[in-house]
Amino acid sequence: MNRNIIKLSAGILTAASFIVACKQDQTKTNAPATTAAVADKPTEAIVYVNSDSLLENYTYFKDIRGRMESKSKKAQVDLTAKGNAFQREVTEYQQKAQTMSADERASQEQRLARKQQELATFNQNASSALANESAAENEKLYEKVAAYLKGYAKKKGYKMVLSYSKANPTVLFADESLDVTKDVVAGLNDAYKSDKK
Repeated sequence: MNRNIIKLSAGILTAASFIVACKQDQTKTNAPATTAAVADKPTEAIVYVNSDSLLENYTYFKDIRGRMESKSKKAQVDLTAKGNAFQREVTEYQQKAQTMSADERASQEQRLARKQQELATFNQNASSALANESAAENEKLYEKVAAYLKGYAKKKGYKMVLSYSKANPTVLFADESLDVTKDVVAGLNDAYKSDKK
């Protein structure tokens, strides 16, 4: 489950990072303002974010991962407890089956079959609920990162923000001077702190 969360998040961040910033206002009212605007513009129009580092250091993602791991463990504990209880009932039935009448055995076997089906349904529902919640959390993560990067790129004058990840190396090489990960993580964490208040 933990690996699925990380894989989904890495994929979402990779998709989120290919954001083209909004076009900058090119109005030229006077020469000094134009010169100042050019001086403030970065020399590179394309930068990248290391999504591995972003996931490792983004507090919101750490919180999501912690919640999902906790829910996954709780579901596993519940499933194990129900499975152990069912196994005890099966063992008890097997021990008493010799002394039961044919009708009693048939009744017990039907009851155990129903319980086994209920256990399988519980497992399937728990897995499905966790997968749905994980997908919803990853969608929120995508939206937060995408919205932040859009504003960040516009503010800094970047035309594109790419993603770099060892797990999904779509960018094979990029000069480290184009890496804005630390700045992006700091901004995302500040925004997340503000949201939590």
